[in-house]
Amino acid sequence: MEIKQNNSESKGEFIAMIDGQQAGKMTYSWAGDQKFIIDHTEVDPTYKGQGVGREMVYKAVEYARGNHLKIVPLCPFAKATFEKNKEIQDVL
Repeated sequence: MEIKQNNSESKGEFIAMIDGQQAGKMTYSWAGDQKFIIDHTEVDPTYKGQGVGREMVYKAVEYARGNHLKIVPLCPFAKATFEKNKEIQDVL
């Protein structure tokens, strides 16, 4: 699985690709210059249950850590992933 990130001044997204196909997308919005809000996560039904959503959340965590940013998980999926995985809560 490859996860690509597209980032602009106000919004961004993480796109999960599997064998050249888009398996999922997670979008975010910037809240100032030190924080971003994960607002939506979707996974193509073909790839459900394969950890695609979780991998996108972890990629966002990696990005946040590398850039000293905080994440606000408004999306129910992202929020649940943070609640279940204590090791990534340092970016909240």
